[in-house]
Amino acid sequence: MARLSKSSAPRLIYTLCASPPPASRHLQSPLASLLLGGPSLRHFSSGNLARAASAAKDDKEPWWKESMDKLRNIGISAHIDSGKTTLTERILYYTGKIHEIHEVRGKDGVGAKMDSMDLEREKGITIQSAATYCTWKGYEVNIIDTPGHVDFTIEVERALRVLDGAILVLCSVGGVQSQSITVDRQMRRYEVPRLAFINKLDRMGADPWKVLNQARSKLRHHSAAVQVPIGLEEEFQGLVDLVQLKAYYFHGSSGENIVTAEVPANMENLVTEKRRELIEMVSEVDDKLAEAFLSDEPISSADLEEAIRRATIAKKFVPVFMGSAFKNKGVQPLLDGVLSYLPCPIEVSNYALDQNQKEEKVALTGTPDGPLVALAFKLEEGRFGQLTYLRIYEGVIRKGDFIINVNTGKKVKVPRLVGCILMRWRIFQRHMPGKLLLFLEWIVPQAIHSLMGKLNTP
Repeated sequence: MARLSKSSAPRLIYTLCASPPPASRHLQSPLASLLLGGPSLRHFSSGNLARAASAAKDDKEPWWKESMDKLRNIGISAHIDSGKTTLTERILYYTGKIHEIHEVRGKDGVGAKMDSMDLEREKGITIQSAATYCTWKGYEVNIIDTPGHVDFTIEVERALRVLDGAILVLCSVGGVQSQSITVDRQMRRYEVPRLAFINKLDRMGADPWKVLNQARSKLRHHSAAVQVPIGLEEEFQGLVDLVQLKAYYFHGSSGENIVTAEVPANMENLVTEKRRELIEMVSEVDDKLAEAFLSDEPISSADLEEAIRRATIAKKFVPVFMGSAFKNKGVQPLLDGVLSYLPCPIEVSNYALDQNQKEEKVALTGTPDGPLVALAFKLEEGRFGQLTYLRIYEGVIRKGDFIINVNTGKKVKVPRLVGCILMRWRIFQRHMPGKLLLFLEWIVPQAIHSLMGKLNTP
């Protein structure tokens, strides 16, 4: 898919950025500065200006940009009992990370893979954020499954401040609820591009069009459906893609076999109407598509997909997907939407604040050759010791490196780097920019614990 430049609307959220003291620079490698500490600015530009400028200077892009283009950092957030963990379970199954599906509070007593705590499995709710990663069509997708209960809102805050995109799950029966408004407000605060997924279309009383209107009125979303369901409730059979104008049916015991067909004859009028509505809504926020629409030029599927991507990354439009995670319908097209419409790490522009230069902005290109810049966004005390969750913005972190806590000025050794797949740890020797990972802190726990009181979460 072509990656087009986007508008230059800026985005500001909090992150942690600083430069090491000048006196210590000769004592460490360029990769030995981990920037953990107080609030500063993370500037997101919906345009890809830094990338375009770099491409103009170099005939060939650096090797690492291609790998970054194949990376997505997303979170799944919603109100309680909307189906977030069930959706994550299906994503892991279809991407091959698990080989059988277990339900939240299922009859087999196993529970969902992402519910690691005994209390979560017993109550059937998510209490703490769970991180994992998977691969879909050659792309690596880092996923954080967040709680929906209002008492655990801080877990959502921690996740959204480091994510590049998100999926907002809505129930087709319950619609937009109070916690949906809270989660959406958090996404606006951190200016995270998002997709909406209207879940549970198989349930009695499902009405996706009512939920879509609620999202427009209560959440003030400039949104439109990119899919139309084929039947509802017990007659829910599949989906029609309004961009590609194809019908998808999900066969097999777990919906793993997707059958592509033509649009059903009895739905042609509805599909034509909803596709025109989609084009009109996107045209209001995308000048290129608006020019073609007003000129009555034919709009191809590729043109519409690119326009939706530009508008979504610019946070001017929210594409709405539909399905039923419990009935194994609509999850694979949602994964395709994550790849097609949400940004990769190099499609946002991050800035650090140099604390030694009166908080002067320093652009972070995401290069692995630069000094290490990372954010510790969560601490967790588990059976393996203390875990520190990191988002790397620039540079490379390696096992055995000495990194600096900018709050205390102390050096901390990285004893072990791990990635978590379904509560099974995978050991890494190093990690590249754009990634979410954990490291086990054994040597200087007090230096990291002192960070807890200094993180500013608005």
